Amino acid sequence: MVAMPIGLAIYLVNRWKLSGRIWWIGAATFILSQFGHIPFNLGIGKLLNQTGMVAWNPTYQLVFNAVFLGLTAGIFEEGTRYLVLRWWARDARSWRKGVLFGAGHGGAEAIILGLFVLYGFLQLTALRNTDLAKIIPASQLDLAQRQVEAYWSTNWYASLLGALERLFTIPSQIAMAVMVMQIFTRKHIRWLFLAIGYHAIIDASAVVNIKYLGAYWTEAAVGGFAILSVVLILLLRKSEPEPVLLTAAPVVVFNQPQPPDETNENFDKTRYIN
Repeated sequence: MVAMPIGLAIYLVNRWKLSGRIWWIGAATFILSQFGHIPFNLGIGKLLNQTGMVAWNPTYQLVFNAVFLGLTAGIFEEGTRYLVLRWWARDARSWRKGVLFGAGHGGAEAIILGLFVLYGFLQLTALRNTDLAKIIPASQLDLAQRQVEAYWSTNWYASLLGALERLFTIPSQIAMAVMVMQIFTRKHIRWLFLAIGYHAIIDASAVVNIKYLGAYWTEAAVGGFAILSVVLILLLRKSEPEPVLLTAAPVVVFNQPQPPDETNENFDKTRYIN
């Protein structure tokens, strides 16, 4: 989860001879979007928990959560992407820079989640051979023991689902970045709404699929969106602008006039005729 986005960034920068600054701006875009996204979701969640929606049928609640979470993710992330491209990364106006920008956005998300996974691994490694009764309150001891046992009894391939999901998600983040880039290259705001809608569909489907289909089929669905995203990236590809070569202007040499041959014969030809 950490190595993949870093490797992709190094490859793209070296392959296309681009500045790594675009990747870092994309990474900052994801982080900035979460400063609004996370507090907004927490605040609205607290408000909704005080309404009659808590008594809704579980299916209705699931559908509402899927749509709500998908839309807020799309609005905050794609909206932040637009603002960053509009006011910060003003030099990012090509397909390649859009790809690198999206790789930074999806890469930051993958790296942050990967660091959380690493932190959990280190914690549970420390607790694995520890007498939990000495450090966990008695009221929470049974739950803690079951959590540690469940973690270490997980199949190795199940533990790789997080990395697989990031592998599938990064192409989707790149596709959405390239879509937002079209606002500036094709001069139409509709691309922002298309990116928000696509983001919302991906996230909403994951919320529903994990409930009814389980983790493996959910990852298969995310993989399907990854394939679709690669197709979108290629369809939106435009020829990169050719570099303008500055050539020296041709040098015009003016022949210096030669003084006339002041002979008696030439002198006679220049006399006025009366």
